[in-house]
Amino acid sequence: MQTDDARKKAFLLGHWLIPLLLAGTALIVMMIGDGAAETLRYQRASILEGEVWRMLSGHLVHLGWHHLVLNLAGLLLIWALTGDTFADPAWWLLIFLCALSVALGLLMFNPELHWYVGLSGILHGLLLAGLVARLQTEGGSYVLLLLVVLALKLTWEQLFGAMPGSESGLGGKVVVDAHLYGALGGAVGAVLLLSLPGARTRFLR
Repeated sequence: MQTDDARKKAFLLGHWLIPLLLAGTALIVMMIGDGAAETLRYQRASILEGEVWRMLSGHLVHLGWHHLVLNLAGLLLIWALTGDTFADPAWWLLIFLCALSVALGLLMFNPELHWYVGLSGILHGLLLAGLVARLQTEGGSYVLLLLVVLALKLTWEQLFGAMPGSESGLGGKVVVDAHLYGALGGAVGAVLLLSLPGARTRFLR
């Protein structure tokens, strides 16, 4: 018979399994080095030639350790805020939808962008999806506040470019459109999941 401590540890491991898997994979890609980055990053010409895996794998590649640490810190923060909203299968589906939304958005609307790396587009989508779910199930003024802050951030980026200081030490430019495409993917995915029959029992924790 499991003790309370054992059950608590099992819950915590399960709760953090998705971000740990994402973080671990991104760390492995970083440690492999430039060879992995060249093979896996979003690269427009290669995708159009048939290397469609780059539409997903490119999000696990980073410009350097500073970029990776920032994205992983964001992932852990987002998971702490909203990771208990959706069930694991729903989160995996949302990750896929956000990744695809970013890649398709860049392919269709940013033809001048030859390559792209990083988790930030997916992170914006996951945060928005989690907040939408929490708003529907619990409500709360803090959720509305976070939604407003996220909307203001995305609006600023579309009007004025990257947030001040966000490119410092990054090793490249912030592709702000990826944040918008990821957020749209997360929002659409969350709304679709939550509108399906039996959503509370099938997709929410």
